[in-house]
Amino acid sequence: MSPSLAAHRPLAGVRVLELAQIMAGPTCGMMLADLGAEVIKIEKFPGGDDARQYQKPGDSALPPSFRMINRGKRSLALDIRTPQGKAIVQKLVKQADVLTENFRVGVMERLGLSYADLQAENPALIYCSITGYGRVGPLANKGGFDLILQAFTGLISATGEPDRPPVKPGVSIADTNAGILAALAIVSAYVHRLKTGQGQHVETSLLQAAMQQTYWLAANYFSTGQDTPRLGTAHSLIAPYQVFQARDGGLVIGGGNPRAWENICHVLGHPEWLVDVRFDHPQKRVRHRAELESLINSVLAHADCATWCERLDAAGVPAGPLLTAGQALEHPQSRAVGMVVDVDDGHGGLSRGLGSPLTMSGTSAPATSAAPRVGQHSREILLEFGYLEAEIDSLIETGVVKQD
Repeated sequence: MSPSLAAHRPLAGVRVLELAQIMAGPTCGMMLADLGAEVIKIEKFPGGDDARQYQKPGDSALPPSFRMINRGKRSLALDIRTPQGKAIVQKLVKQADVLTENFRVGVMERLGLSYADLQAENPALIYCSITGYGRVGPLANKGGFDLILQAFTGLISATGEPDRPPVKPGVSIADTNAGILAALAIVSAYVHRLKTGQGQHVETSLLQAAMQQTYWLAANYFSTGQDTPRLGTAHSLIAPYQVFQARDGGLVIGGGNPRAWENICHVLGHPEWLVDVRFDHPQKRVRHRAELESLINSVLAHADCATWCERLDAAGVPAGPLLTAGQALEHPQSRAVGMVVDVDDGHGGLSRGLGSPLTMSGTSAPATSAAPRVGQHSREILLEFGYLEAEIDSLIETGVVKQD
C-alpha cells in the first residue's frame, strides 16, 4: 500500500511493538495494522514466532495461518534475554506508542520489561498484556491455550448434540476474541491518552475472551441455576431456529418472532400450525421442538435450499444455506463486503486472505503487505530508531540481532 493511502487510515503514525506470538496477540496486531498502525514484530530467533512452525512436514513456506494474521507487519529478530536486547527494547519503547505481550504472568517482570519498568522510559506508553487466566486470582500463574480456556469457560460443554459427548467449536474463539478485545482496549487507551497525555496498562485474557461469548449460557444459569443443555444447532429459547434439511443440504431458518413464525407456516404451506396446540405459543414450540423439526424437514425435502431461501426471503423470513468455510469464502457477498482480499504473497504474486471486518467511510483499505520473514526488517528498523550501521553490525555479530 502506498504511503499516501496508508496515511488516510485512522491509526496512521501509531507505532506498535508486538512482543506477542501464536494467535491472540498477533490478531490484535493485525487489527491495529489494518487500521494503519506501524506494527513491529519483535521475535526470538532462529525460529521466530512459534506459529511459524505450524506447517506440514517438509513444507518450507510460511504457514497460511501465520501469513494471515501477520500481514502488514515488519520483523525485528532480537534476543530480549540479553542485556543488549533488553536495552534495544527500552530504546524502542521511548519512540513507541503501544507494546503488546502475551507471556505468562511474571515473565516480563523477570526480563525487566514489565509495564512498571517501561513506564519510566515512556509515561505515555500503552502496554497491553494478554494472559491465559488473567493477572490476578488463584490461576493467574497458569499458562493457557485456546482449547483449554474454551473447556474451562463452558463453551465446549455447551457445544454438540444432546445425546453425544461435547465437542470443540470449529474455530479458536478465545484466541481470536482476545485479540479483538485487546485491540479495543488499546484504541480506548489511545483515546484516553489523547485527552490526558497518559499511557496505561490494559489487559485481557483468554478466560475473559471466552467467557464473554457465554451471554446466553450465563443469563440462563444466573436466572435458573441450571446449565443450558447441548442442543446441536437449536436455540434454548427459540423455535424454529436451527439447521433443517432441504432436499440438497442444510438450511437455517430463524423463526425469532411471532411474525416470522406466521410467515414460516404460510411459506411451508401449513397455516394450521399456527393454531396447533403444540405450537401456538413460543414456549410450546420450544417444548415440542423435536416434533416441529420433523414436520418442517418433511416439507423442506420437496425442494432445494435455493428455492426455499427464495421463498422465505420473499416472505421476510431470515433464512440461509448451511455452507462450508470454502463455499462462504467463494461467495461473491464475502468479497463485496471486503472479507476476501488479495494479499502480497512475498514472492511477487498475490494470495487471498481474510480482510478487515471493519468498514469505515473515511479511510482506506487494510494493509495487504506480506507477512515478514524472521528478522527481515531488523536493520531498517534499528536505523529508523537511531542506531548506526556499525552498531547494528556489532549487534548482529554478537548474536543479539538477526537480519534475514
